[in-house]
Amino acid sequence: MAHMTSAALPPVASLTVGFDLDMTLIDSRPGIHACYTALAERTGTFIDADLAITRLGPPLADELINWFPAEQVAAMGDLYRSMYPTIAIAATPALPGAREAIAAVRAAGGRAIVVTAKYEPNAKLHLEHLGIDADAVMGDLWAEQKAEALREHGAAVYVGDHIGDVRGARTAEALSVAVTTGPCDGDALRAAGADVVLPDLTHFPAWLADYRPARA
Repeated sequence: MAHMTSAALPPVASLTVGFDLDMTLIDSRPGIHACYTALAERTGTFIDADLAITRLGPPLADELINWFPAEQVAAMGDLYRSMYPTIAIAATPALPGAREAIAAVRAAGGRAIVVTAKYEPNAKLHLEHLGIDADAVMGDLWAEQKAEALREHGAAVYVGDHIGDVRGARTAEALSVAVTTGPCDGDALRAAGADVVLPDLTHFPAWLADYRPARA
């Protein structure tokens, strides 16, 4: 059941929808896998890239702590981010329905923003490379931190693939729309409090079309 009532929602003309990036708008697994592999080669440290890409969503440091001593995590994060543009951007495709989901928000007269835990400059590089034109991009925000940007932009809906995205939406008192294209299945997303669970973003335009009249 939705935790927001139609009376509490803004008019369609001021609709703002937030989207997560990794595994919501983009399939970042190939690029991140390549970047972890390169980092392992560069540092001589074993990193199981196959395992790492099964748990995307949380901040980079949460993954690096599994492979490096705590005192090295910050420096390794900086190195990874510096390597990322030349290794990961071109290797990363948009997920099915990503462009159409953004277009559906625009067609509704709304704004589409991206709120992600990814390093903001690299997030912008992904969107630019893929020709996905968001109205605003905010990076370096995870889980409940995402509510800061969602509130700032007046987002009524936040779309993500991780239970951390659901927590961010709930903290911002936005409708949580979840897709099962990431590491969390539908049961986990519903248990975390997702209001709507979709298989992927190809289903988002139809959902939005039904949602808009309900908000009138």
